Formats: sequence, C-alpha cells, structure tokens
Amino acid sequence: MLAKIYQPSKTAMQSGRAKTKKWVLEFEAESARRIDPLMGWTSSSDMAGQVHLTFDTLEAAVAYAESRKIPYQVMKPSTRQPQSKAYADNFSYSRRHPWTH
Repeated sequence: MLAKIYQPSKTAMQSGRAKTKKWVLEFEAESARRIDPLMGWTSSSDMAGQVHLTFDTLEAAVAYAESRKIPYQVMKPSTRQPQSKAYADNFSYSRRHPWTH
C-alpha cells in the first residue's frame, strides 16, 4: 500500500491560498470503485483510501511514514510564476489591439 505525500494546489473556486501550506499524506487506491446498481452511488471496499493526514512540514510527513514502515512517494510542488499586471495597461497606447467593448 503506497502512500503519496504532496502539497495540495490552490482551489479554483477562490483566490486565496489558505490550505496550500500544509503537506498531505494519502494512500493510493488498492481497488477500483464500484457503482451500486440500485442507487447509482460509487463505493469501494478499500478503507485506506479514506485516510487523509495533514502535516505542517514535509519532514514530519516523511518521519511519520518511516516510523510506521509505510512505503511513500514524495511529489514536489510546482512553483508559481507571478505575473505583474496593472489595470492601467488595459488603456496604454502601446497595446497591440485597441480596447473596445
């Protein structure tokens, strides 16, 4: 049962980056999900797929996995490339295309 350790990405619904600082340890699914024929819900017999542990640092997550002898894989986060933008650039004379409605 392999665990993956990663930093979650920013949610697309909001502009904040509140829950992106912590590290998460999750187990990979051992079996595929099944669709219930009566209700249409998906279910799985794999209980480890419900485990979602959060840690403040990567070292704490790795230490937890090593102390419990859990094989793990660390997924490094991609870095953000901030782009500086100004509202005044929408109306500058050096724009490629003129601003229209």
